[in-house]
Amino acid sequence: MIQFEHVVKQYGGGSVRAVDDLNLHVGKGKVFGFIGPNGAGKTTTIRLMTGILTPSLGRVLIGGHDMARDPIEAKRLIGFVPDSHELYDRLTGMEYLNFMADVYQVDANRRKEHIEKYLNLFELEDAAGEQIRSYSRGMKQKLTIIGALIHQPPVWVLDEPMVGLDPRAAHLLKEEMRRHCEAGNTVFFSTHVLEVAEKLCDEIAIIDHGRLVAEGTMEALRLGEKGASLEDLFLQLTDAEAVEA
Repeated sequence: MIQFEHVVKQYGGGSVRAVDDLNLHVGKGKVFGFIGPNGAGKTTTIRLMTGILTPSLGRVLIGGHDMARDPIEAKRLIGFVPDSHELYDRLTGMEYLNFMADVYQVDANRRKEHIEKYLNLFELEDAAGEQIRSYSRGMKQKLTIIGALIHQPPVWVLDEPMVGLDPRAAHLLKEEMRRHCEAGNTVFFSTHVLEVAEKLCDEIAIIDHGRLVAEGTMEALRLGEKGASLEDLFLQLTDAEAVEA
């Protein structure tokens, strides 16, 4: 579903490569974790995947659609939860969700079913009529998640989706991620919480200084180091001083 083919993103006239010759394939039915130190290129990679940035070299394909040449069709396949909460603060929660449904051309019956289901799941029914500027950080994160999933896209791209969520909401989101993949879809998510990635992901990729340094299942990443945790492997494969405290 997701392919990076020799993707490079460079800045400063080519002197800095935020992403350096990235080759990556994520298939259907996978929860795929993407981890790395701060400044490793995770957010740049996600912005390339979602069409916010354009590669300097190489190409990104979503469901076979080239993000640079066929961006509308590629983006239709994606539900994106960014690592920020830049919402339309003067809209109510319900107005925002209907706006997102309009963008993705979700029909009235499907949107009603989806909105009711997820407002109930994330306990936002009582706040749906309030302006978003009155929401807490956690409430904004829940609303962003509901809006991104409103068209039930085959590819979910989640950048630090657990940040701001209470333990119950985080648990519910993880269950939804797993159900989504069991239906033959794909979840690509970035996280600093290595324990979550280790338990939840079918496959994991580690990026450092813009380059992919490891990819595969936990068993493959261990390479014979029986019992090694993802944290152990992460520290071995990246600059330890760059790890978030």
